[in-house]
Amino acid sequence: MKITMDEEEVRRGIMRFQLIQQFEQIDEQTRKDRVDRYLEIDRQRIIGNYHFSRASTECIDLYSDGHFIATVMTTQSVNEGILKFVADRNSIDYQNMTRDDLLTTLVSEGILSQKCFEASEQIMKSYRNDVHHMNPPVAEINFPKLAKKNIQNLDDGKLAPIQPKYWDINSDGTVPIYLRAGI
Repeated sequence: MKITMDEEEVRRGIMRFQLIQQFEQIDEQTRKDRVDRYLEIDRQRIIGNYHFSRASTECIDLYSDGHFIATVMTTQSVNEGILKFVADRNSIDYQNMTRDDLLTTLVSEGILSQKCFEASEQIMKSYRNDVHHMNPPVAEINFPKLAKKNIQNLDDGKLAPIQPKYWDINSDGTVPIYLRAGI
């Protein structure tokens, strides 16, 4: 029996209606937990508008929505992006350095504080290769706990706006920013 376009449109319409109902139920069932997770995370409301800004904000969204593995992966990527950004702004050639060597160089040259170093190092050591390559040890990782810790570490390693080299200052003295939505 050949399905006409009208029948296919009806089926898609029914499926769309069912999916909307399903998503509304999921939203209702998970709303309290999402709000609780959102409130757990302290965040900077205004950050520099750089290539990693959107991903940094998505870390919070992913965590709040309960996507803990994705949160861990994204925090690891943002951490590495920030390290490279800081190295670039300080004219450090990191192309032939390991992540550990880059981090050690940034702290030994007084570019990163000890607190920032420790936060970044904790993110780097949060099962990066196992998570990114889905190695067997991921089965034992407490991802909700690790995701929250990584987000807190990103916040501990935040860039300070008092250092002009980390901000692209416009000719009128303003700075392009990325404004994070939310309460």
